[in-house]
Amino acid sequence: MEVENDLIAVRLEKLKELQEEGIDPYGGRFERTHTTAAVHQHFDELAGQEVTLAGRILAIRGHGKASFADLQDRDGRIQLYVRIDNVGPETYDFFRRLDIGDIIGVKGRVFRTHRGEISLEVHQLTLLCKSLRPLPEKWHGLRDVDLRYRQRYLDLIVNPEVRRVFITRAGVLRAIRTFLDSRGFLEVETPSMHTIPGGAAARPFITHHNALDIDLYLRIALELHLKRLLVGGLEKVYEMGRIFRNEGISTKHNPEFTMLELYQAYADYEDMMSLLEEMVAFVAREALGTTTVTYQGEELDLTPPWPRLTMFAAIEKYTGVDFSGLTTREEAWEAATDLGVELEPGLEWGKIVNEVFEARVEPHLVQPTFILDYPVAISPLAKRKKENPELTYRFEAFIAGRELANAFSELNDPLDQRRRFEAQMAARAAGDEEAHMLDEDFLRALEYGMPPAGGMGIGIDRLVMILTDSPSIRDVILFPTMRPREE
Repeated sequence: MEVENDLIAVRLEKLKELQEEGIDPYGGRFERTHTTAAVHQHFDELAGQEVTLAGRILAIRGHGKASFADLQDRDGRIQLYVRIDNVGPETYDFFRRLDIGDIIGVKGRVFRTHRGEISLEVHQLTLLCKSLRPLPEKWHGLRDVDLRYRQRYLDLIVNPEVRRVFITRAGVLRAIRTFLDSRGFLEVETPSMHTIPGGAAARPFITHHNALDIDLYLRIALELHLKRLLVGGLEKVYEMGRIFRNEGISTKHNPEFTMLELYQAYADYEDMMSLLEEMVAFVAREALGTTTVTYQGEELDLTPPWPRLTMFAAIEKYTGVDFSGLTTREEAWEAATDLGVELEPGLEWGKIVNEVFEARVEPHLVQPTFILDYPVAISPLAKRKKENPELTYRFEAFIAGRELANAFSELNDPLDQRRRFEAQMAARAAGDEEAHMLDEDFLRALEYGMPPAGGMGIGIDRLVMILTDSPSIRDVILFPTMRPREE
């Protein structure tokens, strides 16, 4: 820290000298003609031509009356060749006083060095921003993962692969919108603050509105407002937005994350399966140019169609136990404990089955797989299966051992929905803080009539993790939630 403070002091002194010389160390508008990537890609056309670039200095190498530097912009890097005969003694001296991290604009001739490196012979140079803090050493400061997440700006400067992740993420979002818009879906925006949190089993964040003097909840899902729009006649809608859940932090969970939810009138969960596998394949092709990706050493094939298994079939496949024949809570409890699954006291049959699935099946679902027909107890917003009312028309899609999407044939019976909300409220009263609350306005909307529909929620961050081979959700969120650290 003492060394860093000394370096900052030196830079502050340089800043003062520049200002005394009448040089603005924080320049204004600067017009570029090209990016570094464009120069590399179109070298044959640009060789010998003059271009204007801007970016951050990442390295300086001096050789008497000529020096080299590496200039980085968003798209890449290029070598600068600064020679006293080309820029003059005054500019050359000014350049030699610059520091790594300074942002500059340069104008010069594109050429290739004797070693074959595409470079820019600088003719003019402008300081656009003086950096007062030294960048961390490449092989030391940014091995600290905690520092990378807390100071993402440094991570982006020093690690090009991190920039590529977030550029890919932007491409993923763009491709999703293109896919859905082309199929007649309407992008909408719904409230981020709710009077009643709903649409998911999760603990909300609570805030307070001073003027209205009411508590509000940051949304835990998009579902209930989007379904209201189906009632209103907007037959195909989607929203991509931030969701907030007051839950733990792990490689798979961040309290603030991005969710895509979409709803289609007159469709069902079979339609949602087709839509999801087609969309993921389209997005992969658009963002990466392929539907085969490698995630943490495992090659994944995203090409449709994806395998489909019922929850009971999946459990039997990986545990050897057929839970479909265990119709009582006691039978399911005994079978689960025999499998070594830890259960909380008081769990009902459907939740016991789900605990077994999560503990003993999910880790095996590496290739894209649909798991169908979840119990009613854990699916309060999904339509019951006609052939077995204890199950629902619901699926979850899994890739790389984790859930990517959750979808239903949506429940549109207001009386059944009320009974399920009341059951959830009873569970809440018994201590389940994540159980759904009863939303009277949503029930009122259903009473006006919501068409049969398929609906789906997709974790955007998890999709980006798979497409960028990122092991943690924090690697694909620019500013993940972190505990404040004392300076």
